[in-house]
Amino acid sequence: MFKKFDSSNDVSGFNQAKSSVVRGIRTKLLDCYPGIQDFISDILPKKEAVQILKCHEHVEILVIKNELLFFKQRDGPYIPTLRLLHKYPMILPHVQVDKGAIKFVLSGANIMCPGLTSPGARMDTALPDNSIVAVMAEGKEHALSVGLTKMSTEDISRVNKGVGVDNVHYIGDGLWVMKDASR
Repeated sequence: MFKKFDSSNDVSGFNQAKSSVVRGIRTKLLDCYPGIQDFISDILPKKEAVQILKCHEHVEILVIKNELLFFKQRDGPYIPTLRLLHKYPMILPHVQVDKGAIKFVLSGANIMCPGLTSPGARMDTALPDNSIVAVMAEGKEHALSVGLTKMSTEDISRVNKGVGVDNVHYIGDGLWVMKDASR
C-alpha cells in the first residue's frame, strides 16, 4: 500500500475531524484493539484536534499534533502506524519471523507460512484470518511491519504453504519515511 507512497504527490488534503467523528473513531479503535484500552487517552486525547489526511487510493491517515497514528483504506479497519506501534507494542498481537525473512519483510514482501513456522519463528496466539498483527523478528525488539493475516494461525501451521500475512506497512516504506504530517 505504501511501497511507492510519496507525501508530496499522494496526499490530497487535510480535514479537521468533528468531535462526533472522533468519538466514533475512538469507539472503533476500542472495539478493534482491546489492548489499547489503557492508552487510548494518551493516543487520542479528548481535547486535541484530530486531522484526517486524505491520500491516493482512498487512504485516510489519522493525525494528532502532526503525528501519524492510524491509517485505513476505504471502509477497512484503522491500522496503527509502526511509529505508534513502537511506542505501544502491546496494542496488537504479535507473530515472529525467523532471521532469514527479515530482509524480505523490509523490502515489502508478504510473509510466507514457512517463515512463520520455522525454528526462530513464533505465533503466540490463536488468531482468525484477517487479523491485524505486528510482525516481529527473531532477535529484534521492535516490530518490522504491520500485517494482515490471510488465514488463521491454525491454518498457517497446518498448511505451511503460501502467504500467511500480507505486509501492509513496513520500516522503510513511504509512510515510515513520511514521519509526520507537516508539509
